[in-house]
Amino acid sequence: MAMPVSSGVSTESPAAQAPAGHALARIGRAVRSNRKAATGTILLLIFILIALFPGVIAHHSPTADAYPPHLGPSTAHPFGTNSYGQDLFAQVVYGTRNVLIIAFAVGLLTTGIAVLIGVAAAYLGGGWDGTLGVLTDVLLVIPLFPLLIIIAAYAHGGTTIVLIAAITLTSWSYTARQLRSQALTLRNRDFLAAARVRGERKLYVIVMEVIPTMTSLIVASFLTNALYAVLLASSLQFIGLGDPNTVSWGTTLYWAQNNAALQTGEPLWAIAPGACIALLGAGFALLNYAFDEIGNPALRPVRRSKRVRSA
Repeated sequence: MAMPVSSGVSTESPAAQAPAGHALARIGRAVRSNRKAATGTILLLIFILIALFPGVIAHHSPTADAYPPHLGPSTAHPFGTNSYGQDLFAQVVYGTRNVLIIAFAVGLLTTGIAVLIGVAAAYLGGGWDGTLGVLTDVLLVIPLFPLLIIIAAYAHGGTTIVLIAAITLTSWSYTARQLRSQALTLRNRDFLAAARVRGERKLYVIVMEVIPTMTSLIVASFLTNALYAVLLASSLQFIGLGDPNTVSWGTTLYWAQNNAALQTGEPLWAIAPGACIALLGAGFALLNYAFDEIGNPALRPVRRSKRVRSA
């Protein structure tokens, strides 16, 4: 969001000057006019609808072993059945919910922690900035995936809650560093000086004045964190550090790998959940790129100039 230009001290913040409804309408128009955002939104909405209404799409139980094993694709079983006689299409459809729960929970929690720590460190400065900066740097230098493997192995069974907690507690540092850098550029702006002159408390200034001006970056950070949550959780489940009884794309890949699905003529057992992970990741990534273009003023003139030259 653009900062107000004034020769004196502004008495209102950008958040106060722009109604929330107008900001949401502007974001909606920007998303509709951006092909990447539109494509990413469509993909994400499809997966959300599948997660909300799996029984409408798949009419078989994902855990029932009541069917002949090794069946090929058919109208009754679109992806066939696995070695245990379970319907693969039902497993993929019902597994969507677990993946999205992890993605949105980790995305919201990780971004929330990063916003509080990163913005607070930048605005408060001094000892606060030093302490929070050291904590952030320590997590940044530790390899993330090996750390997650150790935590999940120590937990003896990575349930959904364990995976959410482990990924959240280890993944906020990079986002916090980004938000701290952005907040540092805002610390001496006129609208924050006006808030301090009015005697506003520091917590109020951070929550009501600083954070609303960083909406595009925060949304992009949420999308990035959700994307990495899908990849990390599915990877942990694939190597056997998740709960094998949970219906999820990662656990489906785990059982497919254990039964050598690709070598025994059951490729859809591995390809279908892998393709879903790729499509969901593409949806998050496209939305992330689109919000980067929407929120970064330096990119918009470049895009317009390219259109003029092509014309």
